[in-house]
Amino acid sequence: MNRSAPSRSRSQPVLTRRSVLLGALGGAGAVAIGGCSSPVAAGLTNTPLDPGTVDYWNLFGGGDGVRMQQMLAGYRKAHPETRLQAVTLAWGNPYYTKLSLSTLGDKPPSVAVSHLTRMKTFADAGLLQELNLDDLARHGMTPDKFNKRAWQAGLVGGKVYAIPLDTHPIVLFYNTKVCKQAGLLDSAGNLKPIAGQQGFLDALERAKKVTGQYGATLGINGDSGSPWRFFQTMYAQAGGSVLANNGTKIVLDDAKAKRVLDYFRTLAVERKLMPSSIDYQGAIALFANGQSGFHLNGEWEISTFQTAKMPFSMTLVPNVFGGPYAVQADSHTLVLPKHPAQDRRLLDNSLGFVKSMLDQSLTWAQGGHIPAWQPFATSEAYRKLTPQSNYAAAANSAVYDPPGWYSGSGSTFGIIMSSSIGAVLAGQLTPAAAIAQMRSKLSVLAETPSPV
Repeated sequence: MNRSAPSRSRSQPVLTRRSVLLGALGGAGAVAIGGCSSPVAAGLTNTPLDPGTVDYWNLFGGGDGVRMQQMLAGYRKAHPETRLQAVTLAWGNPYYTKLSLSTLGDKPPSVAVSHLTRMKTFADAGLLQELNLDDLARHGMTPDKFNKRAWQAGLVGGKVYAIPLDTHPIVLFYNTKVCKQAGLLDSAGNLKPIAGQQGFLDALERAKKVTGQYGATLGINGDSGSPWRFFQTMYAQAGGSVLANNGTKIVLDDAKAKRVLDYFRTLAVERKLMPSSIDYQGAIALFANGQSGFHLNGEWEISTFQTAKMPFSMTLVPNVFGGPYAVQADSHTLVLPKHPAQDRRLLDNSLGFVKSMLDQSLTWAQGGHIPAWQPFATSEAYRKLTPQSNYAAAANSAVYDPPGWYSGSGSTFGIIMSSSIGAVLAGQLTPAAAIAQMRSKLSVLAETPSPV
């Protein structure tokens, strides 16, 4: 899962633009190029490409990787006149470090994938090409054709630097067999509405009575993403924020955070409705084996449970804390790194490739991601794609990680937050101690000048 480099010490000097960019874009410290474990990445050379080639970099593995390969095959079939070179690099810091290095060295790919929450640091560093609305419109891409939340969240200073491909939120997986026995399904076989703290507790209690073990599972041990996603969802529902002023100010609301963490302690430690000591894969395995009725994770794990041939479905994470509905999410975006020899031909080839990816949103949505491309997202074909379309509304209520040079998917911010939250779920820290730990560690990064 998410692997990030260790946090930078506060005393480390910022020496050069190159070194600090590596620190920021890699999460918290420079990561060696040798860290890219992909065999494709290892084969990269400095051999100049034909000027008409679309050079595309991505970080997709697993089911996402399989579907991306299908989409690339679709592009090649539809555009035999354009050569495509596609490279897959290791997820997380190795990928972002390699991308920043290649751009700084004036040898960037034509198109690259970036999480929306990481893209802004690249834009602030001047490493991305601004996308002109007229150029986008020439290829059939206008702002109104994208999910409004994803589009607006991706703007930097009101300018366009990224095209959103999807929204990928944390969702609630549920075992339909277990939930039926627990009386949690309606006459159509869908999960009955769950709302409020007591409502969620009751649902997990009923599921636990059926499984004999747990009501729900969530990765905790060594998981740098799941605890944060779960917390951010509930904390945002309670109306809380963590960072402000582009990460330079900590605005963690102790009272709201304690409410959420007290609730987490009730779920895992006091009621034992969730395992308090389990890693990412272990949480998946318990759910796949019918030992829990629910599983909290990103929708991308749909392929895992389809492969397991278990009876399951998916829906929105419930509104547990009663405020306006909110759910933690990120978006994959397609960006054009700044190229030293940008011309109209390269631009049009790159934008044509982006449009081809959007046109294949059905393939991408099959892997669980909510399509940002509205011509497909509002279609009958997507509505009929279940359980994927069951949680489509999450895209309109997505809460992205707060901006900051040390924030975003797979970043040091996520590691810090998940570590403290996971310690509460494991019964190792009190909510008050966890909040103090979060504030202490985040303050070091907030007080460190942005390297860009």
